[in-house]
Amino acid sequence: MANAALQALTEGTDYDSIDGLTCTFGYLFDIDGHGLEGLFKIITDKCTAYFAVRGDSVMRLNFTEEQFTATKETFLERHK
Repeated sequence: MANAALQALTEGTDYDSIDGLTCTFGYLFDIDGHGLEGLFKIITDKCTAYFAVRGDSVMRLNFTEEQFTATKETFLERHK
């Protein structure tokens, strides 16, 4: 998933170097009858890019850190 997300990033716009890049998952679940559901972010030297996982698809999101945190907390609360 993270590798697919990295391929969606654009050198020069999203990063100058991948040194120090981090990937942080808000959540990652394999839900019976639904498949993978996840939320994560990649932090580069130029930006923080947010991604969602649904099944075998990885989608880049237009999120803020506040939206990432709220979405993570809501999802985790609903799936306790």
